Amino acid sequence: MQPHRFRPALMGILLLALPLAACGETKPAAQSAAPPPPKVTVAKPVQKLVSDYDEYVGRFVAYDFVEVRGRVSGYLDKIHFTDGQLVKAGDDLFTIDRRPFEASLDQAKAALEQAKANLAFAEADLKRGSNLVPGTSITQQTLDQRTQAKRVAAASVTAQEAAVRQAELDLQFTELKSPVSGRIGDRRVSIGNLVAGGTAGNTTLLATVATVDPIRFEFTMDEASYLRYLNAASAQASSSANRGMSLPVRLKLIDETDFKHEGKIDFVDNVIDRSSGTIRARAEFSNPDRKLTPGMFGRIQITIAKPEMALLVPDAAIATEQVRKFVYAVSPDGVANPKYVTLGPIVDGLRVISGGLDAHDSIVVNGLMRVRPGIKVEPEQATAKSEAKETVVGTN
Repeated sequence: MQPHRFRPALMGILLLALPLAACGETKPAAQSAAPPPPKVTVAKPVQKLVSDYDEYVGRFVAYDFVEVRGRVSGYLDKIHFTDGQLVKAGDDLFTIDRRPFEASLDQAKAALEQAKANLAFAEADLKRGSNLVPGTSITQQTLDQRTQAKRVAAASVTAQEAAVRQAELDLQFTELKSPVSGRIGDRRVSIGNLVAGGTAGNTTLLATVATVDPIRFEFTMDEASYLRYLNAASAQASSSANRGMSLPVRLKLIDETDFKHEGKIDFVDNVIDRSSGTIRARAEFSNPDRKLTPGMFGRIQITIAKPEMALLVPDAAIATEQVRKFVYAVSPDGVANPKYVTLGPIVDGLRVISGGLDAHDSIVVNGLMRVRPGIKVEPEQATAKSEAKETVVGTN
């Protein structure tokens, strides 16, 4: 019976020996193969002439903005425009009832004729008295009285002539014309309402007219930028309205991606605001299609230096290490190493690199997340078509 007692122990030893033997057999197996180098797309930096510039946000203002108000009071008789239309200088806008002013003009003309008749009689009476012998046929007092009457009659004629001119002006003022060319707003008064006119007091606002071409753009610049622009301006033109800042400016609207509107600075204010440390400036732009509207926001770009050759790369090729920016440059043997760069503005969808990069460097533009410093990569050169695609993506 003793052999049966050792049989379970023997079976356990055999079961443990089988895995150990199997392990001993697999030791010579080949180790797992290393992963292939990651595939990346590389391209050389784009070389392009770029200019250093500043950008400011501002608002459009009309070159001229006029409130149309009546110079005489009366009832509104006619309206000669459609709300919001373009008008030219001298176009009829409103007509105030002319009949009371025509009657006043006729009265003034009648009074003038009466004054002229009195003057003619006084002149004739004085002439008769002057032909008589003073002291015998006519007294000196009578002669003086006739001289005075002639002068009074002449003054009355002058006064009545002025009254006629005033009545003619009042009649002309019943026809309200546009003082400038531009776009008119909506009518503020309907036909049949009483219009309060005059040169003082509460006059009635009838409409407004704003010029549209050319149009101005107002913005503010900081003191440091103002001094930098002055240094770039010519000293001979420092007395002009724009302080000699004949710098090229471009503008874009909030729905545009490119600065395609070109203009010029035509005015810089005479004081710097003490509370904000900024100075107000103004640029002028042509507006032939009337798209630019007073009150509209825009962004202006002021070029402050001559164009210089610069290197540009897509923003997707730039990585961040804490506060430093870098790109991965691939060496001829396929090893990627970081190059720390200094960033500039975005031009045509690409980022300007102002330092740290060479024109002959091949940088990773696609597959940046698969790259680590010092590893070997499998570079694929970007074609002209793919580079153009990157530019479009950067622009959007």
